[in-house]
Amino acid sequence: MFKKLLSGLLGGDNSTPGNAASAEPVEYKGYLIVSEPADQGGQFRVSGWIRKPLPAAEGEEGSMLEHRFERSDMLPGRDACDALMVSKAQRFIDEVGDEMFSPR
Repeated sequence: MFKKLLSGLLGGDNSTPGNAASAEPVEYKGYLIVSEPADQGGQFRVSGWIRKPLPAAEGEEGSMLEHRFERSDMLPGRDACDALMVSKAQRFIDEVGDEMFSPR
């Protein structure tokens, strides 16, 4: 209790971003876009995953390539953040394609 009180008075760990639950994946041109916004004190940062299932010949069944997708955009509502994530990820897929999975 005392620790919680001190944490509240001193700011606690509210600055540590937390991830909200993942949204339902959106399929786009063979990719799966999964919005997983970072909750930062009532604002949501555009963040999530772009995944692409591997063909059965290239990997185990259910294997996927993954790319972490993070942007600096902050929005006050979760639904608006999910929509912006999908929009930005679609544009990124159109511009970069499978190159996003190449090692840097």
